[in-house]
Amino acid sequence: MMEILTRRQREIFNFLRANQARFPYPPSLDELCEALDMASRGSLHKHISALVNAGLVEPFNGNKQTGVRLTAQARVEAREGQGLPFVGAIAAGKPIEALETVGYMVVPEALKTNKPCYVLQVKGESMVEAGIFDGDWVVIEQRAYAQNGEIVVALIDNAEATLKYIQQSAGQVLLLPANAAMSALAYRPEQVQIQGVLVGQMRSYRSHANPVI
Repeated sequence: MMEILTRRQREIFNFLRANQARFPYPPSLDELCEALDMASRGSLHKHISALVNAGLVEPFNGNKQTGVRLTAQARVEAREGQGLPFVGAIAAGKPIEALETVGYMVVPEALKTNKPCYVLQVKGESMVEAGIFDGDWVVIEQRAYAQNGEIVVALIDNAEATLKYIQQSAGQVLLLPANAAMSALAYRPEQVQIQGVLVGQMRSYRSHANPVI
């Protein structure tokens, strides 16, 4: 069912899936707007309606509060596979395409936030001086803004994505590697969309036994 959803609808579904225990009752649209940093309640309602039509969420009216919750089937699937969406590879080097959701990955609570998050696997060596190596998994909090100096997933020209430090000014966005042998990437602000900010990292030392040079 996930393939029929827009990116925003997947974000809302994944948030509900990952935060079932956070709310004492199914969250209202106003609570979801606040949790997801969405300004438009009407836009959220349209996305929720699409999730209802997809059979993933349902309205709930109890304890004098109207909210939304996962359907029974979606709750069963969530219990069977607790984890964050794993959405493929991200370049820590020359930008490559960030893939759509390919599965789910269990992530320790300490490595994620209470905002929607997802997991990417790093390809390349441009962030090695920040301790981020080829083959590592990074946990990304999904949001469209970042502070200068944060490590972000940046979508370039709506086509390619990369993992870099960000430095933003009125007329330019710099994506900075953490590798002295590599140069910064400079773009116009309209070329770059922030897809999320790094909040956690995981590594398998078995994957580094035979490093790719």
